[in-house]
Amino acid sequence: MRSEVITIDTRGRLVNDITDRVQAFAREAEADGLVHLFLPHATAGLALMETGSGSEGDLEEVLARMLPRDDRYGHRHGSTGHGGDHLLPLFVAPSLTIPAEAGRLALGTWQSVVLVDPNRENNERKVRLSFVAG
Repeated sequence: MRSEVITIDTRGRLVNDITDRVQAFAREAEADGLVHLFLPHATAGLALMETGSGSEGDLEEVLARMLPRDDRYGHRHGSTGHGGDHLLPLFVAPSLTIPAEAGRLALGTWQSVVLVDPNRENNERKVRLSFVAG
């Protein structure tokens, strides 16, 4: 298994498209297998979604309704609403596995790999990429 850790600057963005970085990692393998992504953070997640068509704004609106940024949470350290950030990984998991064929991610036409990060108190995220050959 080959692994690498990449750093993503999420400053000011809820949705961060990391498809190119993940594709570059898969390309180096030049093989069939699985690319596994793991995000070791308690307030962010990984997902597949369409980007560039307004879906980012839709996701922001849905998360604002599901996890409002107010003082309702028992988890109270950090800024107002930060407790909701800690609930995000229940809805947007911190890991993702994607098949690769000859070093290319086997994504659907409109799928992008994104890091979802509502937490503005930490703008640097690490993602561990691992390739398991088939």
